[in-house]
Amino acid sequence: MKFISTLRTINRGVALMTGIMLLTCAAFVLLDIVFRQLGSSFGGTDEISGYVMAIATSWGMAYTMLELGHVRIDLLRARCASLGRCLFDLFSMVVLSGTIVLIAFKCWPVLERSIKNGSTANTPLETPLALVQTPWFAGWLWFAVMACLTTLAAARMMLRGEFEDTEQAIGAFAEVETLQ
Repeated sequence: MKFISTLRTINRGVALMTGIMLLTCAAFVLLDIVFRQLGSSFGGTDEISGYVMAIATSWGMAYTMLELGHVRIDLLRARCASLGRCLFDLFSMVVLSGTIVLIAFKCWPVLERSIKNGSTANTPLETPLALVQTPWFAGWLWFAVMACLTTLAAARMMLRGEFEDTEQAIGAFAEVETLQ
């Protein structure tokens, strides 16, 4: 459980940085709105905020996973004993990890093509896409690594018979609240 706690601590730092990025973007958009009222504008705030949202989403997913915030349908899981719940949880994490590894794997060619072609956005800002896609890809890669590490740690706990710790690490959010 200490390993999972360490991952949570790291991801809280990542979430804090992501939050700062979102607040900075919101301030930028708000400032642009004020300038528009005064007859001026930065321009491109919609484009920049879209980039920020994509980056924040990719980086925020690992934090959400470790805080048990992803949506799960646990109708069958709730009716099982501790071992059964752990098996459902572990299956859920294996599927999540596999999906996220596939997403990260498929994100790389997008970034690679942008780097190779020197692609820019088809907008007045002509943003170099690699500049935006690099942190976006890194966020998905981070999520994939976190998902795999969490799955392996949970499998280890389960194999040791630490079912309560396994549930606290990867269980359904509603049940974790009642366990504590």
